[in-house]
Amino acid sequence: MDGIQKKLLEEVAGLHDVPQGAYSLRINGSLHGKNSSENIEIVGKTDKAGIDIYIKPGTKNESLHIPVILSQSGLRELVYNDFHIGEDCDVTIVAGCGIHNGGNETSEHSGVHSFFVGKNARIKYVEKHYGQGDGNGENIMNPTTYVELDENAYMEMETAQIKGVDSTYRKTTAKVSKNATLIVNEKLMTHGKQIADTEFSVELLGENSGTHVVSRAVARDESKQRFLSKIEGKNKCSGHTECDAIIMDNATVAAIPEILAVDPDASLIHEAAIGKIAGEQLVKLMTLGLTEKEAEEEIINGFLR
Repeated sequence: MDGIQKKLLEEVAGLHDVPQGAYSLRINGSLHGKNSSENIEIVGKTDKAGIDIYIKPGTKNESLHIPVILSQSGLRELVYNDFHIGEDCDVTIVAGCGIHNGGNETSEHSGVHSFFVGKNARIKYVEKHYGQGDGNGENIMNPTTYVELDENAYMEMETAQIKGVDSTYRKTTAKVSKNATLIVNEKLMTHGKQIADTEFSVELLGENSGTHVVSRAVARDESKQRFLSKIEGKNKCSGHTECDAIIMDNATVAAIPEILAVDPDASLIHEAAIGKIAGEQLVKLMTLGLTEKEAEEEIINGFLR
């Protein structure tokens, strides 16, 4: 890997080089390397780009890294990754995509991740998107995530897109079984003329199933954001969706929470709040010696932390 690729790897996966243990590293449209462990098997697909991941039942305290790096301008790819997670697992999966576009052409990565999570399994999934470049070409990232949680399974998703992505369509669909829980925490910032479109759709199918979907976003300059979150309660269940956004300059933000209860014991809540940075917050920080711009950045960083 060259210096640019190592920088992207650090930004999206917190790695300085090829990781230890199970991993799959994709660079510029090709598999750069992969390694299976005793409990995590990674198999390359033969019919399309992507991998199948099989995690043995009972696997505990292990991690899997599957970052994607694009440093070649004009490269467009669509990748499919399927995760088959056995019963009673407790694992962390670190994904993410970093693009450096130093040319005039559009670079794009679209990833479709499907999770099939077995009974009593616990999964933490971390996905970061990051873009940079010194050219005029656009960086586009379109992540699609599909989740099936079996009985008593638990999945926590942390997704972040803070810098350098010109256009993104982020779609997550989930089916949650009896006593299973899905937690989603999204952090998003747009600037310039960037566009970000997020859609969540969660079906609470089993008794005592639950979900908690939270998006925190900052829209600056002339960027545009749309957040749509839909929760359907089809059994005795609990669901909560929340969108908090800071709007600045000439940006636009649309928050569309939707809840549908088709069972009398479904308990569903939606919240949405969009507003500018409060003047008293700025004044308080400026009295401590910060400039107005520094105070704004401090508030935004705290909001997205």
